[in-house]
Amino acid sequence: MSIDSQIKEMIDLAKRDNISIKDVYRESHSAKDSGLRPVFNQMIANLGEGVFDGILTWAPDRLSRNAGDLGRIVDLMDRGQLKHIRTYGQTFSNTPNEKFLLMILCSQAKLENDNKGVNVKRGIRAKCDMGWRPGPAPLGYINRSFGGIKDIAVDPERAPIIKEAFERAAYMYHTGQMVKDWMDSVGFTTKSGKKITRSMIYLILKNPFYYGAFQFPEKSDVWYKGAHEPIITKEVFDEVQKEISSDKKYALGQTVFPLKGIFTCHSCGSGICGELKKRKLKYGGHREHIYYHCTRSRNPKCKEGYLTERALIREILDKVNEIPEDQLLIPNKLKSILGEYEKIIKEARYLSDYEFDGDLKTKDYIQYIVRQGSPKARKELIEVLPLPVKLHERKLT
Repeated sequence: MSIDSQIKEMIDLAKRDNISIKDVYRESHSAKDSGLRPVFNQMIANLGEGVFDGILTWAPDRLSRNAGDLGRIVDLMDRGQLKHIRTYGQTFSNTPNEKFLLMILCSQAKLENDNKGVNVKRGIRAKCDMGWRPGPAPLGYINRSFGGIKDIAVDPERAPIIKEAFERAAYMYHTGQMVKDWMDSVGFTTKSGKKITRSMIYLILKNPFYYGAFQFPEKSDVWYKGAHEPIITKEVFDEVQKEISSDKKYALGQTVFPLKGIFTCHSCGSGICGELKKRKLKYGGHREHIYYHCTRSRNPKCKEGYLTERALIREILDKVNEIPEDQLLIPNKLKSILGEYEKIIKEARYLSDYEFDGDLKTKDYIQYIVRQGSPKARKELIEVLPLPVKLHERKLT
C-alpha cells in the first residue's frame, strides 16, 4: 500500500475513534537502517520534548525494522514519554506484555528483511555462477529480457567500434585521448546519446568484461567466467594494459615532445628540444604549434633555426623512403604485431591520407607510427631506424 493510502486510512481511523492528530510525518527512507531517517529522527525528538505522546502508524514495521530505532521507541515508552502506539489493527501501551509484543513484531520484520537480503545475495551469486554479470551491461552490450529470462547480448551498433578502440590502443599505439578523438570522429555516443569522455575510455579499456571475465562485487577479487560473447581476446586486453600503464606518464594537459632527445644539432652538438608556441589569431583565440630547436647548451650563440614538428616529421619520412626495405629495423615488439596492424588497417581503411596500393609494407607501418602513433611509439621506433641524427638548416644530415 502506498504512503498516501496508509495516511488516509489512519486519518479515517483517528476520526472514527476521536483521536487528535498533532502532525503527519511522511518518511520515504527505509526503516531497515538505524538512525538514517531524518523525518523519523525528528518525530522521536518531538516525542522527547513532549509535543505529543502517541503514534499512529499503519503497522509496527513502518516504525522500525532495525534494533537501534526499536530500542529508541521502547526507551521512550519506558520513560513515559510515549504512551500509545496505534496501528490499523492493534494498540500498544506502556505495559510489559504489549511492549514485548511490539518488540517481537518489529524483530520479526527485521528477520524477514535480513532473510530477504540473504536470498537476494544468494540469487546474485547464482546468477554470477551462471556467467551473467548483475547490473546494467557496459557500453558495447545490451541487457535483454524475454520469457522471464535475462541475459546480456552484444550491441551491434557500438561493439564493433569498441573492438576497434581496443585494437587501436593495443596495436596502433593510440593513447586514451587519441582513442577518444577517433571515437568522436566516427560519431560514437553513449546509450544516452552523449559523447564519450576520456575517463570513460580508460574504464572501458581496463574492463575485463570485454574479453569474457568479470569480478563481483567490484574489487572483491572473486572472478567469474562470463556467459556473454566476448568482443575482444584476452591477448588484446593484456596488450592494452601494457600500453595504458605507459600512457599514464603523459598526463592530461601536459605537452609531450616525442621527438626530443633523439637528434642533435649539426653546428654545435647540443641536443634538440621541443617547445610549444601559441600564436594569437586576428579574430580572437590562439593556435598552438610545436617547434624543435637546438638547446644551445654547448653554444649559446648557435644560429640553427626552429623547425615545426610537422616539418620534422616530413623530413623523417623522406629519409625513411630513401632506406631500402631490407635495411629497416623494427623493434621486436612492433614486429610481433605487424600482422594485427595490417588486419586493422585493411578493415578500417585508415591510410586514406596517403597512397596505399592494398599491400601493406613495413614502410606503411613506419609512416603511420611517425605520423599518428603515441609519443612512446614514435620515440621507440625512430630511435632504432637508421636515420641521420643531426639537424642542419632544418634538414636531417
